[in-house]
Amino acid sequence: MRLVWQLLAVAAVALVGGQGVAAVDGKPWLTLVVGLATAVVAVLVYGWVVRRTERRPSIEVAKEGAAAGIAWGTLVGVAVFGLLILQLATNGYFDVHGRGSATGAAGLVGYMAAAAVTEELLFRGVLFRIMEARTGTWIAMISTGLLFGAYHLANPDATLWGAAAVAVEAGGMLTAAYIATRNLWVPIGVHFGWNFAAGGIFSTEVSGNGSTQGLLDSSTSGPALITGGDFGPEGSVYAVLFCLLTALVFLWLARRRGHLVPRHDRRPAGTDTATLPR
Repeated sequence: MRLVWQLLAVAAVALVGGQGVAAVDGKPWLTLVVGLATAVVAVLVYGWVVRRTERRPSIEVAKEGAAAGIAWGTLVGVAVFGLLILQLATNGYFDVHGRGSATGAAGLVGYMAAAAVTEELLFRGVLFRIMEARTGTWIAMISTGLLFGAYHLANPDATLWGAAAVAVEAGGMLTAAYIATRNLWVPIGVHFGWNFAAGGIFSTEVSGNGSTQGLLDSSTSGPALITGGDFGPEGSVYAVLFCLLTALVFLWLARRRGHLVPRHDRRPAGTDTATLPR
């Protein structure tokens, strides 16, 4: 029942917060405030429900190391997406026409923060963590990655290929970030950095949710397999490649730290020590 209660608690915050963000659509500063508030409340609710249902400290969202974890993760997310854009631009598929909107980018900080936090709490904090304790790392990683990809099929410009790409990218890079560090701050940072770079910096479509106006006025053109088409650069084969390479680095780190859980080692969920990348 802990899985149900944890999912319901975080999903309720995500739903209410999502409605709040939608209600202030077109008002960037209110979006910033509502989005950040949603992120904070989601973390507090997650910590509370985990402590109540599992009778343990919610170490994966402990205050210690939170700032460093988010900062490192954000840096990784922005860097990986930046490499993707560099690859597209080098091949003539991405063009910058001028400056975009700093105000629009500020609103996207709140929007992306709410999305990154609630999705990581649901998919890595609840689903992956509890499933891993029962099935081992690899089965849980593949299963929750597929679920995350399917979740994005509901987006307006979603495609099967785009959802499959997200399943690999999130199921690989974001889950591996959690496995390597055993805290949720780093994957939250990676998720936020990736999404904000996409929408808030380079003004591209994000997961089939339509175009955004960030710091740059830009456009993409070319084969959908390379650019991602209407789904956005996340649907690019280059995105899949770069995220897989990043996931391999995190998994290498996880193996060194002994964080991979074999199927026969069914330890209680959340018993690993939370650490930050060294």
